[in-house]
Amino acid sequence: MLYAIFCYDSEEVVAAWTKEQDDAVLAKLHVVQDRLAAAGRLGPVARLMPTTAATTVRKGKDAIVIDGPFAETKEQLLGFYIVDCASLEQAIETAKELGAASNSAGAFEVRPLRLFRPGSLAT
Repeated sequence: MLYAIFCYDSEEVVAAWTKEQDDAVLAKLHVVQDRLAAAGRLGPVARLMPTTAATTVRKGKDAIVIDGPFAETKEQLLGFYIVDCASLEQAIETAKELGAASNSAGAFEVRPLRLFRPGSLAT
């Protein structure tokens, strides 16, 4: 089963890291990613640009386009992993490994994926 692991943390904290600190965190994360890739369990991985680069489209009769995210939170969605895991327990263990490789307090949300393929009944 595919799981999305969403990475949340304070953009303010992460943006304050020096290049050396950021490089060190990414190096530790790459160790986990390389192991997952070697096992054929790693799908797309993305590090999102800051929320200041975001645009939100609010649905309704007439769509409204606004700068940035709409919700005010202490933590922002910084990126995500798509991983293939045999169970929720394995996905949680993977999120724990990613968390241990990170330097900050944030959170990793684990959520099963259901693929949608337009024009197909399969999900």
